[in-house]
Amino acid sequence: MSALLGKKIGMTNVFSADGKLVPVTVVQVGPCVVTQVKTKESDGYNALQLGFDERPVGKLNKPIAGHLKKSTEKGFRVLREFRTDDAQTVEAGTTLEINMFSIGDKVNVSGISKGRGFQGTIKRHGFSRGPETHGSRNHRKPGSIGNSAWPGKVFKGKKLPGHMGTNRETVKNLTIVDIRHDDNLLLIKGPVPGFKTGILEVKKTD
Repeated sequence: MSALLGKKIGMTNVFSADGKLVPVTVVQVGPCVVTQVKTKESDGYNALQLGFDERPVGKLNKPIAGHLKKSTEKGFRVLREFRTDDAQTVEAGTTLEINMFSIGDKVNVSGISKGRGFQGTIKRHGFSRGPETHGSRNHRKPGSIGNSAWPGKVFKGKKLPGHMGTNRETVKNLTIVDIRHDDNLLLIKGPVPGFKTGILEVKKTD
């Protein structure tokens, strides 16, 4: 198993060994508890379900509390499933720690991007703006989106204004700059998706 759940704390800067200032995202990773082991024989595929962000069992609904009772006495705010070929080697109730990562490892970080509301084509898709001179009536409009007589409609997938953000995004091949084991913190080079306190999936690259 080479993935854990985490929570985005924020961004800061640290100095590397050669004295360069490196922007990093601080992510609180784990500890995660294996709440269910899925195997190909019983479920059709191999996977581990992890629980993160402990909370009182009394605040959970009965179906979730009953599900967790089979593997642990703890309650969790987040349950997430990860496919893995070595699921049979891990037992339910096992705690996975941050020590599976090392400084210099490459990781893929997935999360839900920040919501931007309704946005136009310039911000949403990176369109170029129109002329800014006097008399122009096309400063930030998208322009022509097709012919009139044929096909007489707008094709699906056309880049147009609309809701932006709150999508699942993955940033690949980010470098772990530092690890603070006492606080379960990873310092990952560069930005990652989501807002502060947002839930992230941190997975080692293959």
